[in-house]
Amino acid sequence: MSATALIVEDEIFVALDLERILTDAGYKVKAIAADKSGAIEAAHDCSFALVDINLRDGATGPELARTLAADYGIKVVFVTANPGQIANPSGALGYVRKPFSESAILAAAAIASAKTEARTGANDDFVLLNGVTDAC
Repeated sequence: MSATALIVEDEIFVALDLERILTDAGYKVKAIAADKSGAIEAAHDCSFALVDINLRDGATGPELARTLAADYGIKVVFVTANPGQIANPSGALGYVRKPFSESAILAAAAIASAKTEARTGANDDFVLLNGVTDAC
C-alpha cells in the first residue's frame, strides 16, 4: 500500500490507536497533528486524513477538512463523537463515530485511499456523506 495518512487528533491515546491500526494494515502515517496549523504543516504528500472535529484549537475540524480537500487534494474522513457538528459541505468523504472499531477505521481508510475492494456497505460504522458513494 502506498497511501499515506495524516492523523489529526488532539487526544494522544486515540491518535496512537489510529496510527497502530493504519500501520498494522500497511498504511504509512506521515504525522499526527493536534490542531489545524500542525495539520496544514504536515499535509504535503498525504493521500488521506483522519480528522477529529474538536481539536486543540477548538472546533476547527470542519474548516480544516475543507482546506485539506480543496487546497491539498487530500481525502478526509472525520473520526468524531460529534457528527452533528459536521458542516455541509464539509469536504469530507464521511465519518466514523467514536468510539470506533478497527474495522470501521480500515473501511474508511480503504475508501479514502481509493482501494477498489472497498465496499460502501461493508461496515455500518463508517458513514458516507452526501454524494460520495462513487468514491470507491
